[in-house]
Formats: sequence, structure tokens, C-alpha cells
Amino acid sequence: MSIEKIEVGGRSFRIYSLKSLEREGYDVARLPYSIRVLLENVMRNLDGRDITREHLERLARWNPKAPEGEVAIKVSRVIMQDYTGVPAVVDLATMRDIVAKMGKDPSIVNPQVPVDLVIDHSVQVDFWGSREALRRNIELEIERNRERYRFLKWAQQAFKNFRVFPPGTGIIHQVNLEYLAKVVMTEGDLAYFETLVGMDSHTTMINGLGVVGWGVGGVEAEAAMLGEPITIRVPRVVGVHMYGEPRPGVTATDIVLAITEALRKVDVVDAFVEFFGEGVKKLAVPDRATIANMAPEYGSTTGLFPVDENTLSYLKATGRPAEHVALVEAYYRAQGVFGGVEGAEYSQVVELDLSAVERNVAGPTLPWQRRTLAEVPKSFAEFLQERKKRGRKAVEIEIDGKRVLFGDGDVVIAAITSCTNTSNPYLLVAAGLLAKRAVELGLRPPPYVKTSFAPGSRAAAEILERSGLQKYLDELGFHVVAFGCTTCIGNSGPLPEPVAKAIKEHDIMAAAVLSGNRNFEARVHPDVRAAYLASPPLVVAYALAGTVNKNLDSEPLAKTPDGKLVYLKDIWPTPQEVNRVVEEWLDPAIYVEKYSKVDEYVPEWKALEAPSGLLYPWRADDTYIQPSPLFETEVKLEDIKGARPLLILGDSITTDHISPAGAITKDNPAGQYLLSLGVKPSEFNTFGARRGNWQVMVRGTFSSKGYRNKIGNLEGGLTIKFPEGKVMTVYEAAEAYKKEGTPVIIIAGKNYGAGSSRDWAAKGPKLLGVRAVIAESFERIHRSNLTMVGIVPIQLPPGVKVDDLGLDGSETFDILGLSDLAPGKEVVIRIHRRDGRVDEIKARAAVYTWAEVEYIKHGGILPYVLKKLLSRA
Repeated sequence: MSIEKIEVGGRSFRIYSLKSLEREGYDVARLPYSIRVLLENVMRNLDGRDITREHLERLARWNPKAPEGEVAIKVSRVIMQDYTGVPAVVDLATMRDIVAKMGKDPSIVNPQVPVDLVIDHSVQVDFWGSREALRRNIELEIERNRERYRFLKWAQQAFKNFRVFPPGTGIIHQVNLEYLAKVVMTEGDLAYFETLVGMDSHTTMINGLGVVGWGVGGVEAEAAMLGEPITIRVPRVVGVHMYGEPRPGVTATDIVLAITEALRKVDVVDAFVEFFGEGVKKLAVPDRATIANMAPEYGSTTGLFPVDENTLSYLKATGRPAEHVALVEAYYRAQGVFGGVEGAEYSQVVELDLSAVERNVAGPTLPWQRRTLAEVPKSFAEFLQERKKRGRKAVEIEIDGKRVLFGDGDVVIAAITSCTNTSNPYLLVAAGLLAKRAVELGLRPPPYVKTSFAPGSRAAAEILERSGLQKYLDELGFHVVAFGCTTCIGNSGPLPEPVAKAIKEHDIMAAAVLSGNRNFEARVHPDVRAAYLASPPLVVAYALAGTVNKNLDSEPLAKTPDGKLVYLKDIWPTPQEVNRVVEEWLDPAIYVEKYSKVDEYVPEWKALEAPSGLLYPWRADDTYIQPSPLFETEVKLEDIKGARPLLILGDSITTDHISPAGAITKDNPAGQYLLSLGVKPSEFNTFGARRGNWQVMVRGTFSSKGYRNKIGNLEGGLTIKFPEGKVMTVYEAAEAYKKEGTPVIIIAGKNYGAGSSRDWAAKGPKLLGVRAVIAESFERIHRSNLTMVGIVPIQLPPGVKVDDLGLDGSETFDILGLSDLAPGKEVVIRIHRRDGRVDEIKARAAVYTWAEVEYIKHGGILPYVLKKLLSRA
């Protein structure tokens, strides 16, 4: 293992050479790209304590069919958004208080690697349909979130290596892709592979640029910020062999929805996915980023593309310095991975013919429910029958002075939104060209459609402005409403009053169409149960059609004012037209200019006054920011005896169900708490915005109405407290069990914790007193998050389903074998039934590494890291 030198532009750089391992007898040439990146990381950070020679051996001798053990790495940076970032910074600020109270220097709690926080999740679509919408939405965002933003401005001056991008800059992953990412990092004359983790599951978007990075829970990211290594299982690596070329009219969105469906079928959960083959060369970096972004939806840790000529072209196109682009090429060539890895061994190979992909959408409730345009009407009709047990109905409503028919399947939200697709200028230009043709034909969406456009970056929006296409989107109501997540995160804002009234009074099943990555039931809007993911041009098309009950492949989209039928093919742009516009108007100077002025876009942010100093001056009356209670728990790792199930759940319980991010309502326990403090309902804001106040978040845990509790077959948010048999809110029941000293557990089906990497989906149950979660299977990030807060995830044996256990919630449970917990340890679940019967099941602790065992022993990673910091001070 040796350090070698490369010369670039007159400068000399040291590198930890992967090729040098070949000389030591390791067969590095067979290793996939991602394993090589991890291997270089271990070589560079080898210290014999946290990162050992054993870790290097596991990667250098990686077995594709049966990878073994764990490996520790140190990432080069951390990225976060405001929803997840605020509670993380609250935890750090609380740690500083504890350190100061113990007479130590509070500045020892400080990020050890660069940390960027992009404020992008808090803006809502309260205003739309006008050029004033952007300004008014940002003003309202600042007004609503003043306390949180004061806190973040304090943090920016209090912590070193910590930078905040103000509201109105863009979406975290697009800012990361267009501006933050280096691909190759440097420290003095040392060059190395860039790696990162992000406190958002779609951090994988950066994989489109060839950077190894993935989403983690907030607490894990905090540990990485503080210089702790991240410990992961040595991964399986699934290779996706791309060949062929996309058909004309097929977009990157269509490709990623096809990939999501295909990879869900082969199970890539916990695996690294790498794309390779001739087809990869047909995809520009924006298309690759669209595909990489949705790795959480196909279930993998990464969705990695190689660094090649397309990567260099993108770096140049987005204004990266020429000397750095030259370093990226030289470094990757020196490490033998430029253009990908020829002949790499994979754990499994999946074939993907790009020429076989057709135009499609996904829905009505899951990202992997791929539908051709012809299948959409049937999919909605089946969903309507399943939910409402009836056929389609419609009512007449008056809106904007017009009387129109409005019914089941009509589109009430059409949003070009989300990091996934608004990062891609080709997709946005396609939407603009389609809008241009529609406007020229005199087409307009029906008045009940709420249209909005929330680009991921100012640079992307500028391309549409300069090309003249934004004015056509404006004509159809797709004015820029924000530079943030908006609809995709559930911040879709209110529906027009006549529409909302009709939905509630007439039980209408309306639909949303969005260019996002998540469409879980009621996520987009609590009154809109069906949602379809689609490319930006298809969002515009469905807005014009006004319904998902049409087959847009064969039925007319709409009529011109003079009665002529217009079909989708009449207004769909050709690839040549899209490419021509992008090539003409994509200018590196746009990116340089827009990112040089991030502090100038929102004067309200600049004017916001914030405290200063190393310690945050907490205020008891602050309903947004309160110190974290996660350091106060006394923990003893022991068997669980006499536990009650707080909830018994079905499959695909998402982090939205566990810890909703949307609006807080008066009937919610969190709303009741805020009312008791004198907060008006109009000022409740969202759960996402109030993540810095644990009192709100613990009351909101499991309060979503989007799931069913099998205890009593109750709507979400309710459970039965035993032995009394009394119906209570989940929060009330948890508090009652706490007073009795009764431990509680959660039981669930498959894919528990799917969705966003939401730290409060683990922190909330922790504060409710949940000791363990027993499930048929877990989503990758959420399983890790549970261990990070000290909750034991337990996986039922294959073939054993929750429904087969015959539970009604009255049972008590013993979980034996936890006192000497080890990775993958077999545990015994003893079920005591009301009639005196006792059943036993052998299951496994879904605890994968010794580091996770340590976290559980200490009650979570935060107390564990704090203890280490204090021991060094």
C-alpha cells in the first residue's frame, strides 16, 4: 500500500493508490467502482483503532456472492436540509450545554468535516397562479419560521465548518449536484475520492455525478459531523447493465420509473447499485442524476454511475474551474476507474434495455406502481373501487366565475416539483416546449387544477426565462412558486375553496400529478388520496386534460376554443427540439452567477437578527426550538418483560405515517399542545417546521390518519390501552404505559419505515417509550435510525407474517436474549395471550454491526458520542 503522485496543471498531488494494492497481491481489478472508493477511504483513514487492517482486508478480498462483516469509513462532508437539519443542530447545541455544565470547553462540540445546510423544505404553495407567488410564498415562509431561522443563523456563526444556504436558493440535492460536489477532494497536496452522507434519503442524487454518497438518519449524520466513522455492513453490489438507447419522447423520468419497478422485483435493499454498459454513455449527467435520485424508491443504498466524459462535460457546463475538472480526470485515470470499471464482478447483474422503456407514470400511491399511460385510468378506477366501493361520480361546482363538472379522478394538483426532475434542464425544457404548443392552440387547464412550478435551482429557472419558455408555462398557471421541495414533501398548500368543499361534502376522490419521487397515500395533500408521479411535460399534459381518467396515449387531451381535438402527440416536443434549446441556452456563467448571489435573493433572511456566542440562549416560550431530551435517558440493556404492543401495523408503514411532516391540525395531540400554549391554529405551521421542538414531535408521532392500526382496526393515531380496553390517542396510551412502568413495543409487516430518512420517525417512538420494533422487514435507513436512538429492531423469521400470529393487542410480550446482544443474534419472542396460552417465536435482532450494539447499549449514538468527547476533553 503506497502513496503515489500525479501531476496536474503544474501541481503535484499525493494519492493513496489502489493500484499499489495489486502489487501486494490483492485482486483490485475485479472490484466494482463503489468498493474501490470505500477501499481508498479505508487506506487513507487507517488508524488501527476505529479503522483497522481487518476493514481493509474485507474490502480488498470482497466476496460478491457472500460479502461478510462490517467496515468503517470517514466521509469527506455532510449535507442536510432544514427539516432534518434543525433537530440535528438542536442536538449539537444541547451537547454544548452539557459539556459547559461539566466545566469543559463547549467548542469541543463542533463539526470536524464541512457541513452544508440548505433551507428548502419549509416553503409551501400558499400562493400560485401569478408572478407574485414566489415573493409572497417566501415572505410567508420567513414569517412562519422566524424562530427556526434565527436558530440556524446563530448556528452558522457558532459552529466552524458549518454553512447555511438561505431559503430561496434551491433544493438541497440540486445545490449539491450543481455547486457543492467536487468529485475529487483535496487537502493541501492530498487528493482523494469525494464521499458524503446526507440527512435526506435522496442524497443519492449525487451518485449521478459519480460521487459515492447516500442518505442517513440525523443522528448518524451528527456522529459523522463530529468525526466519528460511519460503520456499515460490507455491501452486496448489484450491477445494472444498461444497453440500447431511449426511444424518442421517452424521458429520464420514464426510465427511472421503469428501473424502480424492475429493481423492486429483485430486491436490492441494503445493496449498492452500480450502472454500467454502453447505455450509460447515452445518458447525460442530469438524466443520470434523475435515476440516481430515486435509489430509495428502488430500495438500494446507492444508484451509482461512473465518472466519464459526460461527467467532465457537466462539471464544465455548471461552471466548475477548468483546473479542477482536469484534476478529476487525472485522478480517476490514475486510480483506474475513469469511464467505469471493465470486467468488474457483481453480486448480481440486472439487464436493462433502454430502448424497451416507454412513456409511463407511477401511482396511485407508490413510486414503484409503474403504469403506461393506457393503464392509468384502470389503475385509478380500481383504487376508487377499493377505497370508496363505488364507481365514478361528479358534481357541478363554481370556481373563478365558471361552473364546471368536477369528480373522481379529476386532477386538483399538477405540480412540477422535486429534486428528482427539476434538476434536469432537458425535462424542464420539454415541459416548456409542450406548454408553448398548448398555449398556441389556445389550451388551458380546467379551473379546478392547482398548477405550480417549484424549480430545484435558480440556474434551471434562468434557462427557461432566457429561452422564453417560462412565459408559456406562466400562461398555463405554472408560475414559479418557490425554489424548494413544496408539493413532493407535502407542502402543497391549500386547495381552492370550492374544490376543497366539494371533496369533503361529496366524498370526491381527486388526484394529483407531480414530477416528484414520493406519492404515498395522502402525502401530497391530506384530502388527495391518489397521486401519480410523472415527468414535467406529462404533468403539464395531465393539467390540460384535467383528469387521470383519460388514456393520454389514444384519447384527446383537450379541445381548442374552436372545438378541434388535440392529442398528446400533437404537442409533444421531439428530442432534437429539446436538445437544441438546452444547447443554446445552457451557459456555465448562469451557474457561477446564481450561486455567487445566494445571500441576495431573500432580503428578509439577511435582515433577520440572531443571537451570537458559543451557547444558544434557549427560551422557555419558544414553540419551535427546545433543547433535546435524548441525552437524559438512563439505559440498561436487558431482556424485555411484560411489554404491551402500542401498535400492530401492516405492510409499508412509512416514515410519513410514523412522523408526519405536513400540517398540524387542531384535533392532533400536537395541535392540542400548541393551543394550550396560546398558539393560534393559523400559526401551527407543519410538523416539518417544528422539528426543533420535541414536545410537538413526540405528540405527532404515529398521529397520521394514513394507516390502520390492527388493534381494534382503528384509524391511524388511535390505539387501545390494555388491560382497560380503552381507546386513546397513541400519545395518551404511551404516557399511560410509562406511568405504569410498562414497556411498549411496535409490531409491523413488511418494509417498515419506508420513505424519507426521517430522524423523528425513530426519535419519536424512542420518546414514547418504545423499546423494540418487531417487523417482517425494515427499510434500510430507518432500521439504522432505530439502532441509533437505542431501539432494537427485530426481524421475524422468513415466512412468519404478523397476520399469522393471531394478535389483537391484548397480549403481553417477553423478548429474551437482549442482555448479551450481538449482531444478528437470535432472540426469543414469548407471547402471553389473554386466555393463558404462551407461544414462542425465534427471531433475529436486525442489528448488523458491533457499533450498533454499542449505540443500543448507551441508549443511542448521541449519548455514546458525547461520552467519547468528554473522555478526550
